[in-house]
Amino acid sequence: MSDWLISLEGTASGHHLALALAVMAAILHAAFGAIQKGRHDPWLTRGAVDISYAVMAAPFALFVVPWPEPHMWLLFAGAWALHTVYKILQAMAYSRGAFTVVYPVVRGTGPLFTVIGAYLIFGETFNLVQWLGVAVLLSGIFGLAVYNLMFLDSARDTLPAALTLAFITGLLVAAYTTFDAYGIRATANPFTFLAWFFFIDGLTMPIIAAIRWRRMAAPPTLGPLMLRGGIGGVVALMSFGAIMLATRLDNVGEAAVLRETSAVFAALIGWLFLGETVGPRRTALMALIAAGAVIVEMGG
Repeated sequence: MSDWLISLEGTASGHHLALALAVMAAILHAAFGAIQKGRHDPWLTRGAVDISYAVMAAPFALFVVPWPEPHMWLLFAGAWALHTVYKILQAMAYSRGAFTVVYPVVRGTGPLFTVIGAYLIFGETFNLVQWLGVAVLLSGIFGLAVYNLMFLDSARDTLPAALTLAFITGLLVAAYTTFDAYGIRATANPFTFLAWFFFIDGLTMPIIAAIRWRRMAAPPTLGPLMLRGGIGGVVALMSFGAIMLATRLDNVGEAAVLRETSAVFAALIGWLFLGETVGPRRTALMALIAAGAVIVEMGG
């Protein structure tokens, strides 16, 4: 399968596959955010998710994919550091703010700086039409956050901290997206990067979560927590794996922008499963996000 995937790099078929992978990543990433923000403490959920996908990735890393080239270990260390900081900041933000406020800020900050990073690292450029699309998409994402903020009823006292953390987390999204794109392009077999990334990346947060769980006065039952973690682990593998493969097949900036349509799916999930309201104004803002992504794609 890796040979087939590599043969599509830089082709029209590869571009179409990257588009499909980016949209799939958007849907799954919105679901992943809701899983982390849902029933359990976000720190515990993140730990359960990470240990789940580390266990899933381990046999592939150790026994299936080719062994990483020597230069890849430094790249794995960099990816581990960026993702660990990102996950800590994200858990801190989710602990302080509503999902529908925090998530759009994180996802809105990410694509703008990813496009800039893709230009600096990979020499990718957007034309004026595509920049218009980015502006439309970002106006929808940040407009969604502002609208949610105006009508927020809970956790207003921790909101400034939540928004600050969400913005910084968005910068980390841009950093790890660009770095991961570099990493998956630096190895001959993209599945080597994916398997070892998920194996290494999943070993830190479970330790933090276990310490937090033991210090709780009334820690949750592990069965339901690990069930949520197992589901989240599958979603994370598919979501992050899809966007990483998309950045190997096609432009990093375009894939990053398309992934941020996840804000639309996050609003729908918040409405359907978390009891958060969606009215005509939010629907219009979500339409802006989708329109921005279409403009970026058509403009390219």
